Amino acid sequence: MRNNTSGPCNTPLAWSVACATLVTCGGNRSPAAGSDPSAALLGGDGTVFDQGDEAFAYPASNLRTVNRGPFQLGDGIFNRNWVAAPASPQGNDGLGPTYNAFSCSGCHSNNGRGAPPQSAGDPFLGLLLRLSIQGTDAHGGPAPDPVYGGQLQPNGILGVPGEGTPSVSYVEMPGMYADGEGYSLRKPTYSIDNLSFGPLDPDEMVSPRLAPQTVGLGLLEAVDAGTIVAFAAQNGGKANLVWDDRLQQSVLGRFGWKANQPSLEQQVLGAARNDLGITNSLYATQNCPPAQTACANAPLSMDQPELEPLRENAVVVHALGLAVPARRNLDDPVALRGEQVFTQAGCAACHIPKMTTGMLSGWPELSNQTIRPFTDLLLHDMGPDLSDGRPDFEASGSEWRTPPLWGLGLVQPIDGYLFLMHDGRARGFAEAILWHGGQANTAKESFRTMSKSDREALISFLSSL
Repeated sequence: MRNNTSGPCNTPLAWSVACATLVTCGGNRSPAAGSDPSAALLGGDGTVFDQGDEAFAYPASNLRTVNRGPFQLGDGIFNRNWVAAPASPQGNDGLGPTYNAFSCSGCHSNNGRGAPPQSAGDPFLGLLLRLSIQGTDAHGGPAPDPVYGGQLQPNGILGVPGEGTPSVSYVEMPGMYADGEGYSLRKPTYSIDNLSFGPLDPDEMVSPRLAPQTVGLGLLEAVDAGTIVAFAAQNGGKANLVWDDRLQQSVLGRFGWKANQPSLEQQVLGAARNDLGITNSLYATQNCPPAQTACANAPLSMDQPELEPLRENAVVVHALGLAVPARRNLDDPVALRGEQVFTQAGCAACHIPKMTTGMLSGWPELSNQTIRPFTDLLLHDMGPDLSDGRPDFEASGSEWRTPPLWGLGLVQPIDGYLFLMHDGRARGFAEAILWHGGQANTAKESFRTMSKSDREALISFLSSL
């Protein structure tokens, strides 16, 4: 278990100017005189100053002692490989019967992003396929496939067949900047072979989902719903109204690629059951549609649910408490110019740079924080090229939540890759911008037609986040 609770700038404290002005702090350069040192504080008072391979693993620097023990326990569970039941000693068993990964970190490596397969035949790790048929479920969400459920699970424990083998192929689509420099975007096509329980519905809707990085999510939970709705009035975004399984009512959605999850608790416990097959208080039954008899008859862990209350609380605390690393290169004139270009191009209208969190019950360390997540947590129509054709509550096929940008500049150095958009089709920042359409088409065209030096400056700014 990691113990990332200390360090010269990773200790519990209200924001300290001393940490911002150190010559080196986890390898960071200090901001120049006259610059705004608070611009480094992407995650408010809980920001940590580290750009190494553990930069996404720290608890918020202002995390209270009462939450540090559960955070560390949750960190261990996040990185644990689960095994099939029954197993001895108990506590690590319960995997499956069908599943996508052995552990949370199997998809969110280093609490970072997933990646699409790099070669034909490679397994999907950190990328999964949502499934649904025409119509909606009882609460207005996607209607799951009656045979395969709401998510393809390629793997099964011994004696239980996986549901099918997903694959993706790409077609390169050439394009050109206004200055004549060429680029290429790759368009994905998905297929599922070796289906174990017969063909999919003729009108099946299949949508890929790449695992995002997990830092700063507690701060996004602490943003008032009213603040998010006010953003919609400013920029034409749209709130998603989704079903809260704990509250048993429709509320504002804010997590997931379609803003289809209302809370971190539901996001985390839903993933435990759907991705790993680990039951919990919110999702206490195994994911075994009626046709999958071997799944239904698989041996169960003696612990039911498999995440008992102490550990369930710990994984939620871990999700709430992960810190955001500081912005870097505050004295780099190219990155600072890129920040201006980012705003001038219209990117900041949806990727809102700065906001203040509200009051989150039981979490003073997340409350009343000035944060810089670069998101509005709203849905926007991104045009037909990005449409998955799959409605999700109030979200249409072409509407996607604005993803936060904080931490993206560290994904490449931490994980060795940077794949963006909901399915990882973009191989870096430029390709991601060039895929924007619909409400974001004007900003995309601004990027495509600006000078090369301005394009490079904008990318330098994004890399500093």
